[in-house]
Amino acid sequence: MTDDGENNGRPAKRARLDDSAASAATPQATPGSGLNAPSQIETEYEKEARAGIAEYITPDNLGFTGILKQRYTDFLVNEIGLDGQVLHLKSTQPEKRKKDVKEAPVKTEVETEVETEVETEIKPEEEKPAQAEPAAKAEAEQAGEETFAIAGAPKKEAKEELSEDDTKLLHSIFGEATTTQILALVQSIRTREEAKARSFKPVTSAPILDKETRTNAHQSIRRMFPNLLETSMENDQSIRIKANPPAERKSKGGRGDRANGDHAKHRGGQLVWEELGGEYLHFSLYKENKDTMEVVGFLGSKLNSGAKAFAFAGTKDRRACTVQRLCVKRQTAERIAGFNRSLFNAAVGDFEYRNNDLKLGDLMGNEFTITLRDCKFQNEEGMNAVQREVFANQVVGKAINDFSEKGFINYYGLQRFGSFAASTDQVGRKMLQDDLEGAVNDLLNYSEVALAAAQGTGDSSILVSQDDRNRAKALHIWRTEGKGPAALEILPRKFTAERNLIQHLGSRNSKSGKHDRRTDWQGALMTIPRTLRLMYVHAYQSLVWNVVAGKRWATHGASVVEGDLVLVSEHVDKTGNTSSTANTTIDQDGEFIINPSGTENANAATEDFERARALTAAEAQSGMYTIYDIVLPQPGFDVEYPRNDIGAFYEEFMASERGGGLDPHSMRRAWREVSLSGGYRKVLARPLRPLEFQVHAYTKEDQQFVETDLDKIKKARGKKEGEREGGDVEMQESEGEKKIAVVVKLQLGSSQYATMALRELMKAGGVKAYKPEFMGGR
Repeated sequence: MTDDGENNGRPAKRARLDDSAASAATPQATPGSGLNAPSQIETEYEKEARAGIAEYITPDNLGFTGILKQRYTDFLVNEIGLDGQVLHLKSTQPEKRKKDVKEAPVKTEVETEVETEVETEIKPEEEKPAQAEPAAKAEAEQAGEETFAIAGAPKKEAKEELSEDDTKLLHSIFGEATTTQILALVQSIRTREEAKARSFKPVTSAPILDKETRTNAHQSIRRMFPNLLETSMENDQSIRIKANPPAERKSKGGRGDRANGDHAKHRGGQLVWEELGGEYLHFSLYKENKDTMEVVGFLGSKLNSGAKAFAFAGTKDRRACTVQRLCVKRQTAERIAGFNRSLFNAAVGDFEYRNNDLKLGDLMGNEFTITLRDCKFQNEEGMNAVQREVFANQVVGKAINDFSEKGFINYYGLQRFGSFAASTDQVGRKMLQDDLEGAVNDLLNYSEVALAAAQGTGDSSILVSQDDRNRAKALHIWRTEGKGPAALEILPRKFTAERNLIQHLGSRNSKSGKHDRRTDWQGALMTIPRTLRLMYVHAYQSLVWNVVAGKRWATHGASVVEGDLVLVSEHVDKTGNTSSTANTTIDQDGEFIINPSGTENANAATEDFERARALTAAEAQSGMYTIYDIVLPQPGFDVEYPRNDIGAFYEEFMASERGGGLDPHSMRRAWREVSLSGGYRKVLARPLRPLEFQVHAYTKEDQQFVETDLDKIKKARGKKEGEREGGDVEMQESEGEKKIAVVVKLQLGSSQYATMALRELMKAGGVKAYKPEFMGGR
């Protein structure tokens, strides 16, 4: 998969799906029934218009274009903590404690090698015959061989044996021969605890075609031999069982409390977390071109705890280099640092023990360092290279100064609205209209462009990722033939909503044995994870908010008018009263949503929430309030709407076809989960501090203009500047005129979108997302 942005050629267009509603009444609609949205290639401007993004604060400033994320190192995101400090990864090693110097050394594979393999996946270790080192072999012979005893077999002296039930379970899964090989591998690992993983020959089972049996195999191996062995599925559905690295093994693979991760040193049987500084280990995660949950899930699998063991303040972009803070309970820094050997395109470090954990929203915001390549500027025609560079500084400097002072309309970004045939707000609108069948059909919609690409009949100039092709092909099978198993075999697992819907609608009732779930639309939607379900109705709220925010700016600009809303907690009203302490909740994107008070809040029970109030004419004219104080509500049954023409516009827009024919004053639904209580959001946003920028003239296509945190660590270790593992070598200078790159550094609050900030800086069509050739993924 070449999703690293290192290709030279840029395709002219990529498939983007229209938001036409699906109209099939059943999953087995016939071809040509109007089910699939017409294929369409949308421009960024058209996408923004669909999402209600239309206005600018400084529309008269000259605009410019630039390629965003040609390389994922062009988009750096560093978390800003509640203390206002920008987070940077400084070290991947745990601090040496004096009391630990003479204890079992941690410096095995972790400190003798570079912890991460950046941009090149670590190759599987070579399978070598397990050969005991002379010293270890002699020690084993002197102490006597340690074995597991299989029930019914002659036993040697054994310190630990497998129960008869576990033995039978392994036999039933793997067969006797493979079970014997697994136990021999465990015995070999126990006698040579410090040996590297590659010195033990892995065991590979026969193919296991049943999914439940494979799942049982993975779980059983982890339960019986915690942290000694790791399992993976091969292409032929066999199970590969190999030794874990020594840093990840426990003392003889012990069970009990140690199996749950209590690896702190013991003194007199007491854990010494307080002596370390607290039972919560906080650490920084650096990642490149990966989702936060992808790395967290991997770490959780290593701890046999799952992702739920880790806490973090917010998720970060995938196609970027990001640094954020994580925490985990009752784990040592040495153990977590040991996972660096297994990570690629990621690293952990800067460990600290504390008494408190992390929660969503425990951050002030994020610092973005964004490189925009091959920038073109309005009115630059006829200028030479030197003149273009001077002009670029003038244009960008003016835009930066205005942006730092005035900010931008706090629009929800395009990522809020999805990228498939039915946008997320469209699905949410159907759910609020009680058209659950329509919502399901929209979620199972696909593009004719993607299907044509999957069938080899499409326009070769339109790039469609392999995952999108497989999705379209699978949904086409389900829609036209109603064959759930056949569709699920092709549908990539990352499409959780689609998989769950098909599994539910295509399954038999356990009592009747009949396919009677074909029309259980609410039941199908309930199989989608709750955070994902809520994303759809939240996206509808976001669409309404975007449209109204644009209307508010176009109508009144920066003026404060009678009936505008301000937060009670931020402003004393004319009676001198203030609200109670503000409470906030976090939405599915890790953003703050300020909720109003109310006794029937659908998402928050009976807690007291932030309230907003309308300004009187006198207050609006007093000069005490600015546009930066004004909030607009997300539609819901428990919000205050502006008491002016903007409040009336909510009714007008939501009653329209685009708004779904809904009433902003009637947002309760029989399905309590989609009964929206509402919330508030500031109309304008300003950066946390003035922006910084640099203009670079360049000729090397992939020249890197900023250093990542990992680059700095490697540089400190003596690597050459610009050298990156994995063969990321700078290209030779190309002939032709110099190009212009602009590097912008800005700090935004946690609920603000960097893409919307760039839109204000660059104007219409400014951001040109880089589209590499697709070999899979999306």
